[in-house]
Amino acid sequence: MPHALVLGVSRGSIELKQFFRERSSVVFTFAFPAVLLFLLGSVFDQSAGLGSVGGGQVLTASFAAAGIVSTSFVNLGTAIAVERDDGTLKRLRSLPMPPVSFFLGKIVLVVVASIAELVLLLAIGVLMFDVTLPSGLGSWITMAWLFVLGVTSCSLLGIAASSLARSARSAGAMTTLPYTVLLFISGVYVPLGNVPDWMASIGAVFPVKWLAQGFRAALLPDHMAAQEPVGQWELGRTALILALWCLGGLLLCLTTFRWRSSLTR
Repeated sequence: MPHALVLGVSRGSIELKQFFRERSSVVFTFAFPAVLLFLLGSVFDQSAGLGSVGGGQVLTASFAAAGIVSTSFVNLGTAIAVERDDGTLKRLRSLPMPPVSFFLGKIVLVVVASIAELVLLLAIGVLMFDVTLPSGLGSWITMAWLFVLGVTSCSLLGIAASSLARSARSAGAMTTLPYTVLLFISGVYVPLGNVPDWMASIGAVFPVKWLAQGFRAALLPDHMAAQEPVGQWELGRTALILALWCLGGLLLCLTTFRWRSSLTR
């Protein structure tokens, strides 16, 4: 295991170099949630009707979750599908490297990218929408375990989703489409009170809704809990559901992950 860990860290360094060399991919990865936050926050900041809390502040908290899902589920799922299609996974599997080291390398990439995305979104919120960062240790601890559970669950689901794509061409659609739909029905783009009940019920099954609600609990005043569907932050339930998705995502990865493309003969 120590050998596999060292190889995993080394693999993570390679993953980071490859990622940041693709400038167009880097720009899109970080700019997409940031631009959406800037545009939607500017539109709804003055018309939220939430008293001392502006719409931009609410959106910043929700987009903190969206950014994590983007860098983990969307990017990881797409990248692995592309690597499977072009034969990279097949070649890596033939090397004397434990499979766990490959996934550790991906984890290093996702964690670094997710932290950078979160910092960028919070900076936009502070500079543009007067978001106040937490002053108490409890809120920072909440953000920490939300980050860990969110990155873990969404990364595992991204790895599992990569196996659904039959080729690199379809990889983006297999991750971007469900990501975009979930942002709408999970209270990220619009308040859950404006979402039809049946859509909100579907959104409540998946991690995005709970991750966004958790970040709102950490970044918004306590009285804003009244705006949630049940009038509470439900942090205990959030932790439980995200942990269950971590377990479910692991089981999906173990049963669906493929090193070779299904089109390979």
